[in-house]
Amino acid sequence: MKGWTLMARALAGGAALAMATASPAQDNPPPRGQGYTALEQLPDFTGVWAPDWSLLFGGGAGGPPAQPKLTPAAQQRLDAFRAKQAAEGVDQSAQVSCLPPGMPGIMRQPYPIEFLFTPGRVTIFAETYTQARRIYTDGRALPEDPDFLFNGTSVGRWDGDTLLVDTVGFSPVTDISGGIPHGEKMRIQERIWLDKPDVLRIETTITDPDVLTEPYVQQLAFRREKTWEIREYVCEENNRLVKDGGGANVDLGLDDEGDPFGPPPEGQ
Repeated sequence: MKGWTLMARALAGGAALAMATASPAQDNPPPRGQGYTALEQLPDFTGVWAPDWSLLFGGGAGGPPAQPKLTPAAQQRLDAFRAKQAAEGVDQSAQVSCLPPGMPGIMRQPYPIEFLFTPGRVTIFAETYTQARRIYTDGRALPEDPDFLFNGTSVGRWDGDTLLVDTVGFSPVTDISGGIPHGEKMRIQERIWLDKPDVLRIETTITDPDVLTEPYVQQLAFRREKTWEIREYVCEENNRLVKDGGGANVDLGLDDEGDPFGPPPEGQ
């Protein structure tokens, strides 16, 4: 009986200690997220969006994509780029190094994208190179001296149901399009809206006084794929040429003996 009394006292003491430990958390509950209710008023961008060029150029929807109007110096660089490409083939060094295309190229890839709305921010996830674009909608201004980033620094605001995005500060490794490097003053503005419940459109306007003689306007269109999911894209895992493989299919220009990765797996 005495042993039972001691055990009961020990159990009671442990319960009291647990209650005492828990009470500060009850007295000081963790902060709660703010602003989520307002997200319910925004248009429905949920789901995975696949690029659909037929909405732009197929079935009489329009002609070929617009081409940038270049300064004489930029045109000379483009002509030299094309001549070198014709003589030596496509330069695949960026792909071999797994460098993402950055803006604006990341939005033009033949891979899906996905939107996430949170208070003060819209995040665009691109399956290509597993990239994320953060668009701040908390009222901040664009930085006056931005860091040079692959996707730049973006701020946005809602104009009704249209998301307006302004982006500056781009890595010198990125370009406007193949063979057209951008200048330090490049600026990209986007209008993103639902054209139909399952059709999303993006109008991109690029200005760059060092390269372009007039704004370069592009149209993009995406179709909602309700059963899709964004998949992993790990370039480093598969950036070599393997016969009949499903990788990035990049030829490193090395034979098996000099290839630091070794010969391809047997049977592939």
